[in-house]
Amino acid sequence: MNRATRDGKILRGGVLTVVLAAIVLPILGGLWETGRAGFGVLPAIGATELSLAPWRALATMPGIATSLRLSLTTGLGATALSLLLAVGFCAAVHGRMSRRSSGRMLTPFLAAPHAALAIGLLFLISPSGWIARALAPLAGWDRPPMLTTGNDPWGLALILGLMVKEVPFLLLVILSALSQIPVRAHLTAGRSLGYGRGLVWIKVIMPQVWPLIRLPVMVVLAYSLSVVDMALILGPSNPPTLAVMLLRLFSAPDITQILPASAGALLQGVGVALCFVGILALERLGRVIGLWWIRRGGRGVSAEPGLLLATGLTMLLMALGTLAMASLLVWSLAWRWPWPMLLPDSWSLRAWGTPGTGWARALTTTIVLALASTAAALVLAIAWLEGEDRARSARARWAEALIYLPLLVPQIAFLYGLNVVFLRIGLSGGLVAVIWAQALFVFPYVMIALSDPWRALDPRLARVAGSLGAGPWRRLFAVKLPVLLTPLLTAAAIGVAVSVAQYLPTLFMGAGRIATLTTEAVTLSSSSDRRITGVYATLQAGLPFAAYAAAFMIPALVHRNRRALSGEAAG
Repeated sequence: MNRATRDGKILRGGVLTVVLAAIVLPILGGLWETGRAGFGVLPAIGATELSLAPWRALATMPGIATSLRLSLTTGLGATALSLLLAVGFCAAVHGRMSRRSSGRMLTPFLAAPHAALAIGLLFLISPSGWIARALAPLAGWDRPPMLTTGNDPWGLALILGLMVKEVPFLLLVILSALSQIPVRAHLTAGRSLGYGRGLVWIKVIMPQVWPLIRLPVMVVLAYSLSVVDMALILGPSNPPTLAVMLLRLFSAPDITQILPASAGALLQGVGVALCFVGILALERLGRVIGLWWIRRGGRGVSAEPGLLLATGLTMLLMALGTLAMASLLVWSLAWRWPWPMLLPDSWSLRAWGTPGTGWARALTTTIVLALASTAAALVLAIAWLEGEDRARSARARWAEALIYLPLLVPQIAFLYGLNVVFLRIGLSGGLVAVIWAQALFVFPYVMIALSDPWRALDPRLARVAGSLGAGPWRRLFAVKLPVLLTPLLTAAAIGVAVSVAQYLPTLFMGAGRIATLTTEAVTLSSSSDRRITGVYATLQAGLPFAAYAAAFMIPALVHRNRRALSGEAAG
């Protein structure tokens, strides 16, 4: 073993130690403290003996069964429908749209925070929203209709909101997976055997894609089952979904409610784990059924109508998402907007002209948290990837699991316990605690976004630099990082978007004293002043867009001279 490889293994071991100490152990510690409280042990309130009383109290709470059912139906329904639409859309448009153009099309939806999109969608589908205003002349409505569109008791609005966010994410994941498969060759071979495009995708391509997207689908499922901010804005209110009910119990004035809330948090975690087991079981069942179906043939069956339906519904979701984001800005500038006009009768900057009401301070805090958590995550990701390069070893499965762990465990299941851990070490309630908690969720996305571009970097660049006498650190800072400027800035933009969207980590770790655009927007979403709500939600959505714009513009400015020189050389 040469010195460089040995140093690489030392670096990789150090990074893994930091990941374990800063990410894995806090999650495990949070689960442990939540588990203790869930079984009756909370010395701070005098509960020192193991007991099932919290579970009995949880079981007798009014509406608990309905809350659990709502969580399952909205989470499973949104994930299943989103996956079907994403697969159908990819099958219909693959080969007709470049990966770069599709990535640019999806970027606005990926950048938009969940809460901002939910608020915009509520403005859109409410009885006095744009859709009702557009239908008013046709339906003869002289006033907003008495319809329950948002916060409906079935959770349909929540499912719609989740799908608007999840379909673009799954599209990006599937498109990335398809780049590793010879799709054109499979389509050509399948079509030559008499199968339609849709059946080739179902029988040949998707069985190869599924193992590559299994973990991201589980991440989507875990989020959908335990979402809080979107459920507060779009979901049922009485009773709410399980995660929202648990948040209310954790925040109740009666501190003894923490015990049944902790039991419910464990129930939430177990429910998500059982859904993961169900996915794996369905995967095995699908393998058996799929083999039987392939051997059976069935060339005459056509899936084309399904592909067209999936494409149409996907485009409709994207249109709703676009209108939802536009409605935020319109409402923040509206002054007089009588029914049923599609646009305000008069406009005003009054809602924007009073930063002293709180949005300026919330904006500053949000920027500080986003920059700090993203910087920490980016440094850790670069160190991890550089350690892999120097050690000349591929990433193990257990290491991949460490990256995805914060995204697979429901936030409500361990954030209360993590707050207890932070209280014991004197961190809770401050910016440091919130930055740490947000970095738990920023790091996985930064790591995932940066891994593929890092691995695709031509190794000959570092070898040439090494042959000229450059050491490993100089090769990193003078060769790798400048070449990877665009992926680095893109990963940073994703980190900023993830940080801005964090609601529960800010609420729990900040002890209600750290006000960000997200926490304020969620609180204001139920208020009667849509103008102020629109200001907060517009700012919340604008920060990730600004980060993505910087990620595209900075490399263009840095490399503008290189492009000019290459153009002169070509001429």
